Amino acid sequence: MNDWRRALSVHVAEPWPDYALLDTGGGRKLERYGAVRTIRPEPQAMWAPALADWQADAEFIGGSDEEGGGRWVRMRAGPDAWPLEWQGVRFLASCTPFRHLAFFPDMASQWAWMRGRIGGGELLNLFGYTGLASLIAAAEGAQVTHVDASKKAVTAARRNQEVAGLEDRPIRWIVDDAMKFTAREVRRGRHYRGQMLDPPKYGRGPEGEVWQLSEHLPQLLRNAAALTPPEGPAFVILTVYAVRLSALALGEAVADAFQACGGTLDVGEMALREDARGRLLPTALSVRWWRD
Repeated sequence: MNDWRRALSVHVAEPWPDYALLDTGGGRKLERYGAVRTIRPEPQAMWAPALADWQADAEFIGGSDEEGGGRWVRMRAGPDAWPLEWQGVRFLASCTPFRHLAFFPDMASQWAWMRGRIGGGELLNLFGYTGLASLIAAAEGAQVTHVDASKKAVTAARRNQEVAGLEDRPIRWIVDDAMKFTAREVRRGRHYRGQMLDPPKYGRGPEGEVWQLSEHLPQLLRNAAALTPPEGPAFVILTVYAVRLSALALGEAVADAFQACGGTLDVGEMALREDARGRLLPTALSVRWWRD
């Protein structure tokens, strides 16, 4: 495995026609989702905004506790959900109670990298949420297994499949606990050319199973290594949000789990490029492993 510790990477999601990070500062961010402009809290925007007047259609007012909470305030009437597109794949955006817009635009850098590697192989998308990575892979000819513990999220993902016009593509939509599902797949001797892992800090499975990132991630990574083909092209993308962890710690955890697999590691951060000044807004930690 390469000496990835010499330099950490920054994977930047650039603006695209249906999304832009318009401005940041003062602990907030102004974004455009299609024709809809929103304001959301952003603690990492520790600088002054570039624009004096932020005109928005809706603003999320955060709760008082650090775990989240809050509500949307609408300045203008608008639809509950509206269609967007990323490089030919259509999907729905909406103002969710969790302060985001039913997808994560900074993942665009990961989608692009994944799309260049998946080919017609099998992709496992764990904690797959509303399914954009699954749909992008399916559009490239992959056979996709999409797993999320939330029935509501999987229902939204299936709706996005209809919006994208990809109903005929081979996607297995599964409501299950990620740890239990991957353990069963390991026992079955299954392998996946590509794996997307986007675990939360904390969560619960459909039967009340508890997920704690710091406690359960090492075993999940060992499962992911076991699901990697013993030879030939393969990749894993791990993204982690809203945690007090270092990218170095995640890199070491993946290196430990995948030490017998060979390959290459890329460790660093994800970011969105601000339209107003080109600033980079950090969003998440990222680890990519691959073997050609």
